[in-house]
Amino acid sequence: MASSTFNKIFMAILTATLIALLAGFVSKKLVHPNFPAERAYKVEVPESATADAAAPAAPAEPDPVTPLLAAADPAAGQKLVKACAACHSFEKGGANKVGPNLWNVVGNKHAHMEGFSYSDAMKSQEGAWDFEHLNKFLANPKAAVPGTKMNFAGLKKVEDRAALIAYLRTLSDSPVALP
Repeated sequence: MASSTFNKIFMAILTATLIALLAGFVSKKLVHPNFPAERAYKVEVPESATADAAAPAAPAEPDPVTPLLAAADPAAGQKLVKACAACHSFEKGGANKVGPNLWNVVGNKHAHMEGFSYSDAMKSQEGAWDFEHLNKFLANPKAAVPGTKMNFAGLKKVEDRAALIAYLRTLSDSPVALP
């Protein structure tokens, strides 16, 4: 009795499979689908748009900080500098950490701390850390000095950068004059 039950189940599965295959064959004969030659919708793009998209966009210059420095609050900058304290020290004669000590940085040359291992990109920078150089660097360090070791996303608000620069200006025996 067990073998006849097995035969019935096997025949039911075989019959269902044959019906499914036959139904597919008959449906393809009855319905003729029309497929387009190309399977995409073409979007017309002007030549100038592709040239503009291919060229990398230059990083936007940050807003100037010089007009805001006179009204900037160094105390607010001191609060902002707490995020920098993990990598930098700020006291006179303080030790270098992952980043250099920032005492007397405003008005000083780039790569100002003797004995700190600056990146070649930072060593090659010309001029001094004036207010606008600091502004540009604090807005986006990687864009201002490509190749810098500093891993910091930057401060987006110009008011925050002005407060931070105003605080860094106070970290000197003879602070640079405000413009």
